[in-house]
Amino acid sequence: MTVLSSFIFPLIGYLFGSLPFAIWITRYVKNMDIRDAGSGHAGTTNAARQIGFGWGALVLVLDIAKGFIPVYLALRVGQDAILPYVVPLTAALAVVGHCWPVFAQFRGGMGLATFGGALLAADWIAFLVGLGLLILILVFLRHRARASIFTGFLIAPIFWIFNLRGVEFWIALACGIVIGYRFISDWNRKYKGL
Repeated sequence: MTVLSSFIFPLIGYLFGSLPFAIWITRYVKNMDIRDAGSGHAGTTNAARQIGFGWGALVLVLDIAKGFIPVYLALRVGQDAILPYVVPLTAALAVVGHCWPVFAQFRGGMGLATFGGALLAADWIAFLVGLGLLILILVFLRHRARASIFTGFLIAPIFWIFNLRGVEFWIALACGIVIGYRFISDWNRKYKGL
């Protein structure tokens, strides 16, 4: 079971991450492809801009679930049968699936909510610390992409400082790299408020 679970849980992570809820919901509500409007990203912020705050909130919950469910399953169902790297790999592949979804021509969102869901499944305190870090950097920089990049690269060291050194540290390290890389394309993007 150990070798099999090394492949099963990360695959589940990627497939869950690839569920393009923002695309499906926007198509249902407004009969459009969300990637053809606004930022071009299939995620919460662009959904809220295109179809309203309520629908955007639904996208947020579903995107969080995409990270939460596979990590929760890996932690709970496979806890005695999986190798130590499987949970962080599952989390990272859920984020990769959200960013480059197989069910949406590999054009997805940015992955922050899915990353948050993975952290929430592992440790709610780590989730709150990560969210606090993102908000603090965002207030300081006033630029979402740059704040997300810095959060992605700083979250694992911050967890280490706060003595969050279990699986949440490894999730932060793996997902933080994906988030940092994903947001580089938006480094110079000019943002307008919601």
